[in-house]
Amino acid sequence: MSPPAPQAIAELIARVAFDPTGLVPAIAQQHDTGEVLMMAWMTRDALAETLRTGRVCYWSRSRGALWRKGETSGQVQRLVDLRVDCDGDTLLLLVDQEGVACHTGRRNCFFQALRQDAVVSLAAPLVAPDQLYGRS
Repeated sequence: MSPPAPQAIAELIARVAFDPTGLVPAIAQQHDTGEVLMMAWMTRDALAETLRTGRVCYWSRSRGALWRKGETSGQVQRLVDLRVDCDGDTLLLLVDQEGVACHTGRRNCFFQALRQDAVVSLAAPLVAPDQLYGRS
């Protein structure tokens, strides 16, 4: 995705219904397979940076700061397309995910499911979290 013109970025951001704290949910989906990878939050600044740079940037509620996906793990998301839902209150990011998307080392964050009488894990980690974040 080539960087849009500044006025186009401003027009898109104006269509987004951020919540009272300035956040909007953003769902990341692998552009070529349709795999839903993760959900995170975006602020106006995160959305603008994502559109300007093509590298996905979220808002980390725990850090209280912008979070450029992959800045510590190397598991970068490149923006292919971005869509706003009909109400403007949810974003869909079609991305090209390098490596795993989940901080647990799994390809996506949606690996827990109810099966019969128990919650089970549908996928094992592909990378150990300590390898992703340089912790031993």
